[in-house]
This record gives sequence, C-alpha cells and structure tokens, in this order.
Amino acid sequence: MCGITGIFAFNSIGRINLVHLEGATRKLEKRGPDVHNSWFDEVVGIGHRRLSIIDTSSAGNQPMKDASGRFHIVFNGEIYNYKGIREELKSKGHTFQSDSDTEVLLYAYIEWREAMLEKLNGFFAFAIYDQVEKSLFVTRDRYGIKPLLFHHDENKFLFASEHKSLMAYGLKKAINKEALHLFFQLTYIPAPLSIYEGVHKLKPGHYLLVKDGQVRTERYYDFPHEESPTIKNLEEGKKQLVETLRKSVTDRLIADVPLGAFLSGGIDSSVIVALASEQVSDLKTYSIGFKDNKYFDETHYAQLVAEKFKTDHHVFSLTNDDLLAHVQEMVDYLDEPFGDSSALPVYMLSRETRKHVTVALSGDGADEIFSGYNKHSAWLLAQQSGAKSEMISGLGAIWKILPKSRNNKLTDTFRKLDRFASLKKLDHKNRYWFLASFIRDQQINKLLKPEFRTVSESVKGEFLSLMKNGSLNEVLALDSQLVLQGDMLTKVDLMSMANSLEVRVPFLDPNVVKLAFDMDQSLKAKGNSRKIVLREAFREILPKVLYTRPKHGFEVPLLGWFRKELKTELDRKVFNAEKIEEQGIFDVKEIARLKKKLNSFDPGDSHILVWSLFVFQNWYDRYFNN
Repeated sequence: MCGITGIFAFNSIGRINLVHLEGATRKLEKRGPDVHNSWFDEVVGIGHRRLSIIDTSSAGNQPMKDASGRFHIVFNGEIYNYKGIREELKSKGHTFQSDSDTEVLLYAYIEWREAMLEKLNGFFAFAIYDQVEKSLFVTRDRYGIKPLLFHHDENKFLFASEHKSLMAYGLKKAINKEALHLFFQLTYIPAPLSIYEGVHKLKPGHYLLVKDGQVRTERYYDFPHEESPTIKNLEEGKKQLVETLRKSVTDRLIADVPLGAFLSGGIDSSVIVALASEQVSDLKTYSIGFKDNKYFDETHYAQLVAEKFKTDHHVFSLTNDDLLAHVQEMVDYLDEPFGDSSALPVYMLSRETRKHVTVALSGDGADEIFSGYNKHSAWLLAQQSGAKSEMISGLGAIWKILPKSRNNKLTDTFRKLDRFASLKKLDHKNRYWFLASFIRDQQINKLLKPEFRTVSESVKGEFLSLMKNGSLNEVLALDSQLVLQGDMLTKVDLMSMANSLEVRVPFLDPNVVKLAFDMDQSLKAKGNSRKIVLREAFREILPKVLYTRPKHGFEVPLLGWFRKELKTELDRKVFNAEKIEEQGIFDVKEIARLKKKLNSFDPGDSHILVWSLFVFQNWYDRYFNN
C-alpha cells in the first residue's frame, strides 16, 4: 500500500512542471510513511511513498525498473496471486531480484502488455513508463478500491493518488459545477468527476495509454451482471460461496507485517473473522464501541464472535467527546469534499487499529453484492402491487406533514414512509436515483447561486443507462459501481490511509463478485430478509444471536452536535452570511432557512446537508481558498 504520482511532459512548457515532482510526492506521506523515492528523465518523472507490506527490504522499494532499464513502475496496492504469475513469468525466461509483487507487475506488463490485467487478483493503481516507446500505461483495479486521479492538457499529463498531490503541480483551481451538485445530492463525488475542473478520477476497470501527447482510455473489465443467473438453488449457492470466500480470505492473509481484522459484530465482518481464524491462531481483531449511545454499540456482539473464534480482541470504546475531539483532524485530511459522516468512526477505528497492526481485513462490499440495505427491501416492495405497498403510498399526504428525523424511532419511521410513498410513484431509473440520493435536484439548485446551478446529467445518465428491467440484481450492480466505489470504498481508503493502515476486502475478490451475480436475486433478498445466501452459508458456525439482532451502521450524533458543541463552528463556517456573500457560491436566504430547519421540531435530513456544507467549507478554506 502506497502513494504514487507522476508527470509526462509533452513539450518545454510541460517540462517546467518536473520541478514539482518532489513536492507532489511529499504530499503522499501518510499513504507511505516508510520510504520516499522518485525517478525522472527529461520528459517523465514518477514519485512513490511506500508503506512496506510485502518484501519490506530495500529490494521492494519504488520507483522500480526492469533489468534493461527501459521500463519504470510506481505501484499502489497488493496483488494476491503474484507468486503464481511470477512462476509463469519464470517459465518464460524472466528473472527476479526481489520477492515483491511490484516486480512481478513490471515483468507481467513487459510480457503481456495490457492483457496482463486479466490475470491480476488484487487491488491496485499503477503506472509504467516505457522509455523506448515514450509511452505511459496507467490503470486502476476493477472495483475502485484504490484511487487514481489524472489531469491532461496540451503540455502535460499528471497522475496521483490524491488531489493534494496532483494540485502540488500548480494546476489552476476551478470548481466543477456538476461535481458540486452531485456532492450535495449523494454526499460524495463519483468517478470520473472530481471537485476540480480538469481533474478526473480514472474509472474502475479502466486503463490509460499516454503517447505522443494523446491519452487513450480503455475499459478492461465489465461488471458482471447476468440477466439469467445460473445458480438458483440455495444449497448450491451456500456451498460455492463458502469455498470461494475461504479462498479469497486465504489470499488476503499474505503479509510480511502484523495483520488483523475489523470486527463490528455484524454478519459480514464476522464471516471474514471466522474464515481467517481457521488459518491464523490468535487472530487480532478490532472493534469500536460508543459509550454514549448504546443503541449503536455493537461491541457485545463482536465480543461473542471473538470468543467463539478465540481471537485476540481489542475494543476501542469511545464517548461522543472522543469523536468530537477528532472531527477537525479528520475533515482536514479530506482534499475533496466527502460528506458521509460515518467516515469519522472509521477514522477512529483505523487510528486505534494502526497502533497494533499494519494490515486489517474488513467486511466491506457484502451489502452491495448480496443485498444488505433497507433500500433493497423497499425496492422489492415498490415493485409489488399488494395492499401494504398501496396503503403506504396512498397515505403519502399524511407522511408529508408529520415530523421526520433520524433522531428517534418514530420520526425515523415517518421519514421512511414518506420516502417510500415518493418512491412508489417513480419509474425504475428515477426510483434508483431517488434511493441513491439524499437531496433532490430542486433543493440543491435553491441552495446554490444561479451561476453554480446545473443538473447532474452526464454521470447520472451513464449509470442509469445500465438499468434495463429493474431487477434487484441490476440495483446491486449499480450500487456496486456507484455507492460502493464512490462512498464506501472511498471512505475506507481515505480514513485508513490517513492513518497509514492497509485495509483488504475479501468480498471484492473478482471470483466472489462473479459468483454473487451468478446467483438468482431470490438467494439474496425476499421480503424483509436480506443477504439470505450469505447468512445461511455461515449460520452453523456463527453465534446464533447475530441472526436475531437489528442491523446498525456507524452513526454520528450530528443533530445534537450542531445544536450544541458545534453550534459556534457552524455559525462561523456554514451560517455566516458575510462569508457566504463574499464566497459567491450559496444563496444566503436558503442557508438561513436551512439553519431554521435544523433547529426546528421537524429537522428531517437537514443535518446531512449541514454536515456536507461543513465539510465543503472546511475543504474550501483549506485547499481551495488557500
């Protein structure tokens, strides 16, 4: 796990930017605190920050070149099947000077060029420069576990793992209006957009080839989605899932540094721990608890799993004050606005876990490929024409006037009923976007000044074009390419890398993902039952109480903070009329109405928008306005 950056200059103007390489590389220190190196010639420069995981010797340092000196690579990630690929390359006459997966990647590219991507099982972003052909190959893994940003103009091509590194090359700063709109709608910015005009995220499953001043983009991986799934029998699905997931976990236990696993007490992380503990005695496991909110504290369930599988378990029990004390530290690391507030507890979990290990396994990805969210049940119910569905939608006018908030069970129920009544009226494509969004287009355009108003049609249209018949498997495929990549994986990558911790995700092994979409949707969700095949496959070995407990996520008490502890900060950063007018992005009257809504008896989801504004203004002051 590392941070990478580089520049390919097309002319003398572009070559001036080579002086920024060292500064851009230094910006990635938290991604790679162990080693800092760079390499450049007259037109190309590449930089690398290393977090040593496999072959921690100096032989694994980067940038790395082949024996001839023609090819140079910088690589971020891990390739789990690199030993098998190395043996194949040895049979073709290649020799190796290290035991690193980086060197295997380099010679795999030399041997097979872009076709080598089909062989890789892992997560990655890397760049390889060919000094003879004067070409640069840049790619990203299938699901977007690792980030890769780039900029291209007539003078140069730039790439980096983070915005702060890319912007160190001196790029002009202008806000991308569509990205801004999507940020407030989704709480994150999906690829290929970034908050900056002219900066792009390489989409998962794609590569770039830079040559002669031109950049060619190609897709090398299509997300699996079977219109006619082949596995419809639950017993067959369970058997294949256990075998495939066990192999995935085994592959992800390779490391030359201390390794552990996150353990939330939910089914997903418990399955990963159960399989890992088969091969690692006294496996180290880590949980985060919430002293001030027992409803969301899952450490009791995690402890039961730890006892069952005899892990070396660590619980980090935090108060609201503990979380609050690290809010500023966490948001300061965000070099692009990211509004999922659950990033804060993930940050704290990563921070504490890194004190013990360098690598942690997690259960991320299971909800998206096996159907784990409430919205999936809502989707199935909305497709039905039964009495329950019709009654809820028929009472839509009542749900509209009732108080709605996530802050207690009753008002949260009113909120869900109101959303369902709205959902029922929409066609498949708009229904999906409604479920993916927190805020409607009209509300966002009220929030923004006219010159910043837009519609999110390019990205939205591209995703929704993938929906054909409205099946649950289509919803899961879209979630995996939009929500999983843009929100969940981004959150884990940002928060773990802020603490120099590598997180591995066994559910996103390509073989596990393919298997999941070979399964009929009835094996995943039916009525209010979700992740059916996953839950049933491991029912006999997991503690029984896990099957009767409610599902919780990481929740942060935003509404309470905004009304008390963070009130002064909000008045200074978010609700400051003078600052808003000077900034020229937001409508002052709409911001004032939002403040009134936040402090009313019926706050709805206003705290989500306020948090997004808080994150945005912190980013603007730190990275854009500075």
